[in-house]
Amino acid sequence: MREIEVKFLEVNPEDVISSLEDLGAKRVFDGEIVADYFDFDDKRLTKNDATIRLRTKGDIVELTLKQRKDYEQAKVCDEYEVNVSDAETMKEILKHLSLQFKRRITRHRISYLLGKTRFEIDTVPGIPPFLEIEAPTVEDIKKYAEKLGLSMKHAKPWSTTDVQKFYKKKKQ
Repeated sequence: MREIEVKFLEVNPEDVISSLEDLGAKRVFDGEIVADYFDFDDKRLTKNDATIRLRTKGDIVELTLKQRKDYEQAKVCDEYEVNVSDAETMKEILKHLSLQFKRRITRHRISYLLGKTRFEIDTVPGIPPFLEIEAPTVEDIKKYAEKLGLSMKHAKPWSTTDVQKFYKKKKQ
């Protein structure tokens, strides 16, 4: 599956929620997410713009492989995702495949869906809330950003790790 998304930093969650609900978007998730990232000792996944993530979202556990393809207007990735019944067993399998735990990102996420477009309002400890828009095309992202009063000149084709690095540098 192809994933196309951008992030808008420092949003007001209440304003975004109000605008999304005015557009007819439906809330599909509101809860905590824990994402563990893995790589080989030699960082070959990172060096090749790939990521393996084991994510717990409520009662759902997902294993995802992402391969970044483009950074221009949006973050574009090939994404392969499967549900896993047991996070701890999956961690052991990854370990036996020589993958090592690298980092954990926790967040509170509020998700909305409007047609095929997802809107994720994320609150990650230590950084201001941000909005992620994921859609089938960059044109769809632009359309909904405009409807939310957001300018694409402020859109970031970043991962959450990129957002964290940005704010870490900003604090220095």
